This record gives sequence, C-alpha cells and structure tokens, in this order.
Amino acid sequence: MKCAKLLLALGAMTLAPSAAMAALAVGAKAPEFTTRGAMAGKTFTLTLSHQLKRGPVVLYFFPKAFTPGCSAEAREFAEHIDDFKKAGATVIGMSADPVDDLVAFSTKECAGKFAVASAGPNIVSGYDVALKMRPGMTDRTSYVIAPSGRIAFVHSEMNYAGHVKSTLAAVQAMQQK
Repeated sequence: MKCAKLLLALGAMTLAPSAAMAALAVGAKAPEFTTRGAMAGKTFTLTLSHQLKRGPVVLYFFPKAFTPGCSAEAREFAEHIDDFKKAGATVIGMSADPVDDLVAFSTKECAGKFAVASAGPNIVSGYDVALKMRPGMTDRTSYVIAPSGRIAFVHSEMNYAGHVKSTLAAVQAMQQK
C-alpha cells in the first residue's frame, strides 16, 4: 500500500508539467504488443507479456535513433542498466524507426546492454506517443509497467534529462514494497 501511494505521488509529480503528452495514466492497462527488436546487433521478436514475466518493464519511447538527445538518453540507460537489473526491471527502448536502423543503434548507443524495438502505428497509437509536430516519430515518454501489466509510472517530456533517473527511482520503489 505504501509503495502504491509513493508511485502515485511520483507519477503525479512527474506528470504535472507534461501530462498532455502521454494519455496512459498510472493504473491504466498497458497495451499488449509483439514487434521486432534488436539487442547487441541481433534481431528478435519482442512481446510485452513475455518481458513482464521477468518483472517490471521500463518502456521508453524516443523520437529517432542517432539524433543527439536520443543517443545521449540511450547511453545514459546503458550506463545504469545494472541498477535497473538489480531492481528487477527490463529496459526496452522504442521508436518508430525501422528495425534495420535499430540494429546499429543497439550496438553503438545502447552498448548492447538493452533491447530497442520498432514501434509500429498500432503501438504508437496504443501508447499515445505520436509526435504531433513530426508525423512518423514518437515523443519522448517513459513508462514503468508493473508485472501485472498496469502502468506504474510515467515521465513524458521531450528533454531526455530526467527520464533515466525518474524511471530508475520508480522501479526501485516498486522493489521496496
């Protein structure tokens, strides 16, 4: 109960300045999906429900591979991947880029430490992350999804700074329950 209140408070604080960007609220059911992804340069099929069997999932959407902010965010997630794993969480980066572009991104910017996957139109729509000013791209929204499949935390802001820190704090709070 204490953890749930903390997560709701964290979510409310983080959503306050940017709630208009992400429609999925804390407590909402995360849309199930299967898509193609890459990790360490190798492609594979990724299904959300399979990932949730291992624990919480940090599903972070980014606009475009190999752009300065997206590369910096991926490197920051890679630097902290051991902290996410210690908290029992799986990190998955998502963008509307084709999987062929993400293969190179998974090795160069993600350092082969976590998966990145292609968010097709149904995923983009389901998570309400379409970048309004640039069709075919996603906004920068990070979701922490509990093993139950419910959204536990949301950080939605185009500036990448803060996404890693806030999502890590959310998964660590989940671990303390």
